[in-house]
Amino acid sequence: MAETALITGATGGLGRAMAEELAKRGVCLVLTARDEGKLREMAQELEAKYRIETDIFSEDLCDLNAPVRLWERLKEQGATVDILVNNAGFGDFGDYLDANWERQEEMIQVNILALMRLTRLFAPEMAKRRHGRILNVSSMAGFAPGPHLSVYYASKAFVLSFSQALHEEMRDMGVSVTALCPGPTKTGFEKAAGLQGESKLFQVFPNAPASRVAACGVKALYAGKAIVIPGVANKLLAFVTRMAPRSLMRRVVGSFQRAVRSSSVS
Repeated sequence: MAETALITGATGGLGRAMAEELAKRGVCLVLTARDEGKLREMAQELEAKYRIETDIFSEDLCDLNAPVRLWERLKEQGATVDILVNNAGFGDFGDYLDANWERQEEMIQVNILALMRLTRLFAPEMAKRRHGRILNVSSMAGFAPGPHLSVYYASKAFVLSFSQALHEEMRDMGVSVTALCPGPTKTGFEKAAGLQGESKLFQVFPNAPASRVAACGVKALYAGKAIVIPGVANKLLAFVTRMAPRSLMRRVVGSFQRAVRSSSVS
């Protein structure tokens, strides 16, 4: 019987690439994002191309109750989620003191609380079946403090730490938890976060195709790895980041990111 994967932020660059990568493996998909029209179009394309079953749910994870609504709707349908991909997330570029407070709250809700809630809702069922996989999308940002993207960097550090802890807690329950930590990726994130033309990060470091990052993430997911960092350069950077003094890292990262006020969403 085919597995079923739930993917949040499914219509975005990396979310869509994840869906494609899992569909190649014959995995049935439950896709969720805000735009129902894009979800419907995407589902039809994947069904026709890979002969898999798909379901779509339009939800805005900025809403505190969205994860529970999603879980309840799937329970009503009798659906079983074997794979949970917590991909939804966004950043907001600018100085913290100048930032729109509502956007910062929404970032915490989407990047952290929704991920936590969905994991808490679906992981117990996986543990009961002694079969399940969870992929949480963190970032290379999770390894360092990030001036001018302070809340985003902090949220990804949370996801990285949280995922590693759960990986250890659930390792004997038949459930794997993997943190995917990509570097700059061609997903549209930089435009949505207000980084285009403002941050050297996306100019200096190579931007990996979303398809390559997704393939790396899905491979690690099935291998049951705790952390996966796509690309040799990113692996080296992660090592240097962990070894370097924090005082140095915050200055280096800050030098790559010139703060401008932004309230864009991905």
